[in-house]
Amino acid sequence: MEDLHAATQQHVQLAVLDGTDALVVERISAAGAVPVVSGVGGRLPLHASAVGQVLLAHAGEELFTGLVRDGLTGLTPRTITDPAALRVALAECRRTGAAIVREEMSPDAYSVAAPVTDSTGRVVAALSVVGADARTHLLVPAVVLAGRGISRGLGSGTET
Repeated sequence: MEDLHAATQQHVQLAVLDGTDALVVERISAAGAVPVVSGVGGRLPLHASAVGQVLLAHAGEELFTGLVRDGLTGLTPRTITDPAALRVALAECRRTGAAIVREEMSPDAYSVAAPVTDSTGRVVAALSVVGADARTHLLVPAVVLAGRGISRGLGSGTET
């Protein structure tokens, strides 16, 4: 996380699945970076945050169904609130190994997240960079690489 923060000079955060939310367990903040809505110990909606989309993409169908049944709250005009559109975004996340969120949590906030896996290859966390630059999506390779590094540290021998 420290290497990713040093390279990007943006917020870097790690979140885990906790019920129907992403729970932020660690964050390295950047001075002057885009304001973020939640700190360490805070919760982010699965459908509107990059870490949440990574966690939801790798969770069971039951979680998706329950989340959609309860309704997808629009936080900004760009938040995905349509279940079919969310399903497409999650499939893209699984295909590419990363989630990209553009102003879905708050205006001017862009985020890229990648999975962190344990020794069995199960997704146990999501790592993200949050910035104010619409080109944040260009950080996908760096975030995926950092996620794989953390996964190796957890004993994962599988590719994420």
